[in-house]
Amino acid sequence: MTILQPPGWPRPKGFSCGVSGAGTVVFVSGQIGWDEHGRFPARDIAGQVRQALRNVVVVLAEAGASPEHVARLTWYITDKREYLDAQREIGEAYRAVMGRHFPAMSVVAVAALLEDEAKVEIEATAIVAG
Repeated sequence: MTILQPPGWPRPKGFSCGVSGAGTVVFVSGQIGWDEHGRFPARDIAGQVRQALRNVVVVLAEAGASPEHVARLTWYITDKREYLDAQREIGEAYRAVMGRHFPAMSVVAVAALLEDEAKVEIEATAIVAG
């Protein structure tokens, strides 16, 4: 995988401007902060981010992929202010699960998610070299 950083652009913090690669593409559907029993171990957004990312990693493993194969993440959050106020804790949760791998990423604030307790939903696209 190659990180795409246009010359002269400031380097983004916590994500990459773009990523390219070749191999098997793995699409992980939106994962929320519940565990394998359908329960939410955390009520706060950082805790739900940690669990949602763990869920992404479990699905990736089914394709022989791991966090370093992730090329793109899309996060849907229900509360922009809560997200911004918890950025440090979210960053810690991210690094605990994903390491220091920062793919292309978008964060979208939405009115609600289908599960009432969910504060975040994370989709992933990974590229596993063939």
